[in-house]
Amino acid sequence: MTIQTRREFLTALTVGAGSGALGLKPCSAVADAPPETKKIRLIRIPGICVAPQYVAADLLRTEGFTDVSYIQTPTGVEASRAVASGDADFTIIFSAPVLLTIDAGAPLVLLGGVHVGCFELFATERVRTIRDLKGKTVAVQSLQSSQHIFLSSMAAYVGLNPSKDINWATYSSAESIQRLAAGSIDAFLAFPPEPQELRARKIGRVVVNSGADRPWSQYLCCMVAGNREFVLKNPGATKRVLRAILKASDLCALEPERAARTVIDNGYATKYEYALQTMRDVTYGKWREYDPEDTVRFYALRLHEAGMIRSSPQKIIGQAGDWRFHKELRQEMKS
Repeated sequence: MTIQTRREFLTALTVGAGSGALGLKPCSAVADAPPETKKIRLIRIPGICVAPQYVAADLLRTEGFTDVSYIQTPTGVEASRAVASGDADFTIIFSAPVLLTIDAGAPLVLLGGVHVGCFELFATERVRTIRDLKGKTVAVQSLQSSQHIFLSSMAAYVGLNPSKDINWATYSSAESIQRLAAGSIDAFLAFPPEPQELRARKIGRVVVNSGADRPWSQYLCCMVAGNREFVLKNPGATKRVLRAILKASDLCALEPERAARTVIDNGYATKYEYALQTMRDVTYGKWREYDPEDTVRFYALRLHEAGMIRSSPQKIIGQAGDWRFHKELRQEMKS
C-alpha cells in the first residue's frame, strides 16, 4: 500500500471534489457566503465510528476555517453536553443519547445524518436474542453512555424493561472485552474499533449488528449536532461545517485506506487494520438515502417507551430539528 503524506491526501480531497468524484459541484463552497467565523471546535471521543469528524479537519480548512480544534469528552452524552454548553460548536453523535440532552432542555440543533449503524451486540452462547438479556449481566462504559442508551432502546423495543430486567455492569471497554472472553459477563455492546477487535480475537458472537439488522439498520446512527446559538449566529459557517463532514463521510466510503491512515496518523486509533475494517464495515456515504427526521422520531419513541425521556417525538423535532442545510447539501452533492 502506498502511504500518502498529509499534503497529498488534502490534494486528493480537493481534486476529487473538483472532478465530481464526491458529488460536490466545484464552485459550491466558493459561491456560498464566507464563514462568519474562522474558528471551529469539534469533539473527540473514544471510538472511531465518528471518523468523518476527524477526516474533515483538512476539508474544514478548505472551507475557510483557519482554527480547527477538538475537545476531548468521554461519552456521547458528555459530547452533547459540551456542545450545548458552548465548550464545542459541533459534534457527530449517536442519535439516541443526544435526545436525552435535548429532552432536558439543552440548546442543541440537529442538522443531518452521517452514517447508519455501527454498534454490535456481542454475547456468550447464553444469549441468542435481545430478549435473552433478561436477568443477564451486560457491560457498558457507564450508565447513560451511548451503549447503555442504545441497548435500553433495543430492550424496550422487544418488550423488556431495561431498568429492571437487565443487570448493568460498568467497565472500561478493555475490561469488558476481557470479561466477555472469560464468560464473567453475558454481553457487551461494542462500537468501532471494538467489533473489529472482537471478531479478530474470536471473542463472543454477534447477536445484533445495527448496521445490518432491522429495524436499527433502517435509521441513521450518527448525526451532526450543533450549538443552537452558534447555528443561529453563523449559518454560513454551519453549512460549511456540515458540508465538510458529509464530504468526509463520502471519503470514508470511497477511500477507506486513506481515511484509515488519517485516523491512525492523527492518533485517533492505534491499529491500522482495525481502522481500515471500520471504514469498510460502517455504511458511510449513504447519508443521502436516510431521513434524519424519521431517525429522531424512531429513537424518541423507543426512549419514551424505556422511560428515559418525557418529550414526544414531535416536540423534540420541533425544538431541535433544523434540516435546511442537509436538504441543500443533498441537492448540491448529488452522486
